[in-house]
Amino acid sequence: MSTLYHHPMSAASRFIRLVIGEYAFEVDLIEERPWEKRRAFLTANPAGTLPVYVDDNMRALCGPFVIAEFMDETHGVLQRERRLLAEEPFQRAEIRRLTEWFLLKLEQDVTHPLCRERVYKLQMSTEYGGGAPDSRVLRAARANIRQHMKYLAWLAGSRGWLAGKRMSYADLAAGGAISALDYLGEIKWDETPAAKEWYQRLKSRPAFRALLADRVRGVVPVSHYADLDF
Repeated sequence: MSTLYHHPMSAASRFIRLVIGEYAFEVDLIEERPWEKRRAFLTANPAGTLPVYVDDNMRALCGPFVIAEFMDETHGVLQRERRLLAEEPFQRAEIRRLTEWFLLKLEQDVTHPLCRERVYKLQMSTEYGGGAPDSRVLRAARANIRQHMKYLAWLAGSRGWLAGKRMSYADLAAGGAISALDYLGEIKWDETPAAKEWYQRLKSRPAFRALLADRVRGVVPVSHYADLDF
C-alpha cells in the first residue's frame, strides 16, 4: 500500500489527505516531525518538507503541488464531474492560483506561525527550537487572519465553490488550512457567515471525517471542531 508522510497540523498534509479521501483510495499514514530531520525521511525528500507520498513501487513524490498534479493525472482524469481540476485551461489556472494562495500565502501569514507557536513547539525539544510560544508572532499571525477570512468569504459568497461552480483543489487546500486553524479555535466564524456556510458544506463530506477525528497530543481542539452544524 502507498504511504503518506504527514503531520496532523500541516495544512499541506491535510490538503493531500482530503484529495486522497475524495478519490477514495487508501494509504498508510505515517506521522512525521520534519524538524527532527530523520535520515530516512531526508532520503525520501532532501528538502525535509511535508507531505511526502511514496507509491507501491517506493517512488517518492514530494510537496503538495507535485502530489496533487500526480493524483489528477493518475486518478482525476477518470473522475469526470468529480475531477478536482477543471478541464478548461483558464479554470485550471484559477484553481491552481487559489490552491497556491491557501498553501503558500495563508501558510506564511497565518497557518504556519500559529501552528508552530501553539503546537510544534510543544513537540520540539529545546535543541530543535521548542519552548514557550512567542507572543509577538501570535499577535502578528492573528492580525492577518481577518483579511484572509474576508477574502475567503468573498470567494465563497460570489461563487458556487471557491474557484467556480464545482468543488476543486482550491476548496481542499483552503479546507486543509482552515481546519487546522479551527482546531486551535483561531477563527471567529460569526464575522464571516459566507465562509462558515462554505466550511460547513466542506466538512460534511466523507473525505473530511479523518481530519475531524484527528487529535494532537497536548492540544485539545475547540469544542465545535468535529461538529458539522456549529
